[in-house]
Amino acid sequence: MHHKTQGIILNTSKYNDRYSITHVFTRDFGRMAYLLPRSKGKKQKIKTSLFYPFSVLDLEVEHLPLREIQRLKEAEVAIPLHNMAMNITKVSLAFFLSEFLSVVLREPDRNEYLYDFVRNSIETLEITEKGLGNFHLTFMIELTRFLGIYPNMDNYANNAYFDLLNGEFVSQTPLHTHFLPYTQNVYLSYFQRINYGNMHLFRFTHSERNTILDTLLTYYRLHVWDFPPLKSLEVLREVGR
Repeated sequence: MHHKTQGIILNTSKYNDRYSITHVFTRDFGRMAYLLPRSKGKKQKIKTSLFYPFSVLDLEVEHLPLREIQRLKEAEVAIPLHNMAMNITKVSLAFFLSEFLSVVLREPDRNEYLYDFVRNSIETLEITEKGLGNFHLTFMIELTRFLGIYPNMDNYANNAYFDLLNGEFVSQTPLHTHFLPYTQNVYLSYFQRINYGNMHLFRFTHSERNTILDTLLTYYRLHVWDFPPLKSLEVLREVGR
């Protein structure tokens, strides 16, 4: 059965000599895998060049029950991303966040609110010129709200410990090793205030930004099953210097 939907490209990999597999976060079906023809002839109906990380496409797709890999019928650009393609920092952010989402979004569950958040974030990245160094941090913090793992800040205190495993502040040192010392609480206080509109006002050093990023990745690893190392992480660190 054919459907029209919109999708955000997460990653594409070779399947065989004729096809690649592209993983797409769709608005109507959640994360899905599709066969993408590898040929580049003039008669090719679907342009493979459209399927780069974080591109937003209008799709016509074929969906059959119980089929793990579905078929693409048509694909067109939904949001032109000319500025993003010409900016090395934005390209690095797109590759990192698309890889990050590939790990976090694994199920074919429809979630229009989450889809709209990711799409709006991509549109924001396209037009933003200030505060790009904090974009991925803001994205990762906001995403916790949609995943139901947003840190509980109710018991925030300067001398409290943040329990990463349970996502809350505690007055006593936890009995496990997954916690932040109170010296890093100032970073957590930013979580409640930072957004795309004001992220350029938060002046972090390169070292501070990496500390926050590592903390967020640790937090996700504790709350998302089988969270692997991200290949694009080191490239992002270098670009952010």
